[in-house]
Amino acid sequence: MAALKYAGMDDTDSEDELPPGWEERSTKDGWVHGYVHEEMKTQWEHPKTGKKKRCAGDLPYGWEQETDGKGQLIYVDHINKRTTYFDPRQAFTIEDVQVKPKRYDGNTAALEILQGRDLSSKVVIITGANSGIGFETARSFALHGAHVILACRNKSRADKAVDLIRQEWHKARVEAMSLDLGSLRSIREFAEAFRAQKLPLHILVCNAAVSTQPWRLTEDGLESTFQICHLGHFHLVQLLQDVLRRSAPARVVVVSSESHRFTDLLDSCGKVALAFLSPPQKEYWSMLAYNRAKLCNILFSNELNRRLSPHGVTSNAVHPGNMMYTNIHRSWWLMTLLFTLARPFTKSMQQGAATTVYCAAAPELEGLGGMYFNNCFRCLPSPEAQSESSALSLWELSERLVRERSAAPRPLG
Repeated sequence: MAALKYAGMDDTDSEDELPPGWEERSTKDGWVHGYVHEEMKTQWEHPKTGKKKRCAGDLPYGWEQETDGKGQLIYVDHINKRTTYFDPRQAFTIEDVQVKPKRYDGNTAALEILQGRDLSSKVVIITGANSGIGFETARSFALHGAHVILACRNKSRADKAVDLIRQEWHKARVEAMSLDLGSLRSIREFAEAFRAQKLPLHILVCNAAVSTQPWRLTEDGLESTFQICHLGHFHLVQLLQDVLRRSAPARVVVVSSESHRFTDLLDSCGKVALAFLSPPQKEYWSMLAYNRAKLCNILFSNELNRRLSPHGVTSNAVHPGNMMYTNIHRSWWLMTLLFTLARPFTKSMQQGAATTVYCAAAPELEGLGGMYFNNCFRCLPSPEAQSESSALSLWELSERLVRERSAAPRPLG
């Protein structure tokens, strides 16, 4: 108050009342500012509250805004036949409140992030969406009006997941389609079936993954963890890139893991080595294969964003959270036992899906990509995951593998 008194602003009763010598005016588009006659200056913030205001609504009936001979705005009341420099709407001004995006964390649920959102204009594809994080992601989008496609290898389980969502809301626009990421042929068939629907595609969530798998080659002759977690998604985006571009702004979210920090992909020449990604059986360790595939996810997301962001398609990678019970480890009984014992202390599936949903739908992330998120916060991935040369090397290797093992490749970017 001492500062106000010194400035001659303490002799008014109301906080909103202007000090002596001040006049409140408005611009043509309704923004209110103060004019100090003695100093002949304009100030946009209120001298006492420090807040900005603007006029709400239209001029009252019978009023018209004009300009006098000096170019100053005047307001003509045609009914009472009078003219004034005072904007009658200033009696109903509202504060210009800057609404800051809500902060989310590891305890946030996916549904909380979408609260109040209308996504009825969005089409979403989520791979591996019949259970776990993928299901909760699909459920969250469907319950907010989006047209959601569950792209799953097991069609019967996907149909059951669709039924569960429709039981919760009978108007949910949700469907299941067959997609086996371990088969380039299946990926092409899925892409053709989706394109035949002539739908846009605003959000593509690359969620499907496997972990702790015994060594197995896919029908395309590649180690299954690498193909399902990375190469299958690479080819899927490759086949749908033109749909994403036509639907811009569009987003791709690639589900990775903090386990990407415990490995690398480069050979002695500094190139991404296929021998590391698809090793022979005698050199295979399931956890290392998973870690490498998750590192591929981030490198792929970064390079995808670099290539497609100029066309309105952004890509981000996410870690869904630590200590979360899923069935991704179902192939290894010891890991299943450990997670079963730890289940009371793990995150829920809704919490696990939150970061994916945040990156896929948060308004504040519109147009932003090439980032890595953990618990809804942006964080730095490992130095290997930030390497642009590694991302490019992986991209070129992936293109070559698809070209060699697929009859009809589509160049991406």
